Amino acid sequence: MAAKVCLAVDLGAGSGRVLAGVYRDATLTLRELNRFPSEAARAADGWHWDFPKLLGHVKAGLALALAEYGPQVASLGVDTWGVDYGLLGADGALLANPFQYRDARTDGMMARAYDLMPRAEIYRRTGIQFMFFNTLYQLLAERRLADADCLLFMPCLINYLLTGKKMNERTIASTGQLLDARTQWWDRALLAAMGFPAKMFGELVDAGTVIGPLSAAAQREVGATALQVIAPGCHDTASAVAGVPADGDGTVFLSSGTWSLMGRELTAPVVTPESFAAGFSNETGVCGTTRCLKNIAGMWLLQECKRIWDADGGAPDYAAIARQAADADAFVSLIDPDAAEFQAPAHMPAAIVNFCRATGQPAPSTAGQFARCIFESLALKYRVTLAQLEQLTGAPAAALHIVGGGAQNTLLNQLAADATGRPVIAGPVEATSIGNILLQLIALGELPSLAAGRALARRSFATQTYQPRNSAAWAAAAARCQYRA
Repeated sequence: MAAKVCLAVDLGAGSGRVLAGVYRDATLTLRELNRFPSEAARAADGWHWDFPKLLGHVKAGLALALAEYGPQVASLGVDTWGVDYGLLGADGALLANPFQYRDARTDGMMARAYDLMPRAEIYRRTGIQFMFFNTLYQLLAERRLADADCLLFMPCLINYLLTGKKMNERTIASTGQLLDARTQWWDRALLAAMGFPAKMFGELVDAGTVIGPLSAAAQREVGATALQVIAPGCHDTASAVAGVPADGDGTVFLSSGTWSLMGRELTAPVVTPESFAAGFSNETGVCGTTRCLKNIAGMWLLQECKRIWDADGGAPDYAAIARQAADADAFVSLIDPDAAEFQAPAHMPAAIVNFCRATGQPAPSTAGQFARCIFESLALKYRVTLAQLEQLTGAPAAALHIVGGGAQNTLLNQLAADATGRPVIAGPVEATSIGNILLQLIALGELPSLAAGRALARRSFATQTYQPRNSAAWAAAAARCQYRA
């Protein structure tokens, strides 16, 4: 059969890429077309994403795809990290570059929100984990609301600038703590209580919706005419979960990258006093599902350490750091990866050293020791979170399926298996782009269902399995770490 090419635009908070998914003879192959940093720019009012540069990279990837594959390119889908957004004025123009979610403008906004609506009531309505950068708290700090006519989350903003159509897709909108967890529509009572203009919150569409062709201006710019823009799971975690090549209900997913997101796919949200106390989210999934999950710190900790080491004169590359971590002594220093002091520190290595000293532990001093501390601490947090998830959902986990960039980290994968006592199935690394493309193929009528898409992923991409070891040593290490929920 003739090949059909779907383009996945996958933008993460650290880097972005455009990949071509070539579907031919019941097999899917991926080819990376371009990769680029997700750059931030400092302005007088704080940190913003350099959105024109991001959009330029997306268009460059599209042009490369058209030059390579021509009329075989059938569609394009965009996914990004959650919570961040752009505001459009009445003329349809972007009011300013979108803020970066870690910008300090949200300081104090959670307390302000709780003055307007009790914390427990916000959770009862939205079912979303409380994170200081959620869109809810960003909007409370927003100074341009009076001028705003429309809010579009990052992938939907790109879709608008490619097609001229304004709509938000549900999986990305659900990250903002603005939707009713049960109806998956804007919670108008919550929006009114916060004082947000109702007109900003317009059409919501499901993952797999065909948005339409490129606008005339975009067609002239990149030379495409027949290509359709399709909303995949526009939140990168939604697409990553769609791309998990699992077969059965016993698998817990872990999307491992800058963040670690652990959860399982359900048919309905879990919004209970227990899920509230444990800090779990109920994000909208694809194909009528809910992702009951928890955001856990991820490779952000090591990324920030390396940023500091590089600025101080250089550091080993990540592969060398991982080798040094494998050789470092086990269980010397353990931290709570989600402690407040690690959320946005100016100097991550110093924050880790201070935590260790304050808890009476030896402080790491080499890159390998820091990485070992981070990896073991993450694995122990996975252990705690998995136990909470099993209790909340009432079902044991048969395995932990790790996808995303972290699936390449063989040491962390083995530590995760050891800490949780479950087999870890790692891969595919590009699950987010795979899930993005699967939703496009379903929308195009090439695949009948998500189950068929996951079967395609299993046929097309290899995984690696890690068996748990050293259960007694990990139980002893876990007893040292009394993490908060």
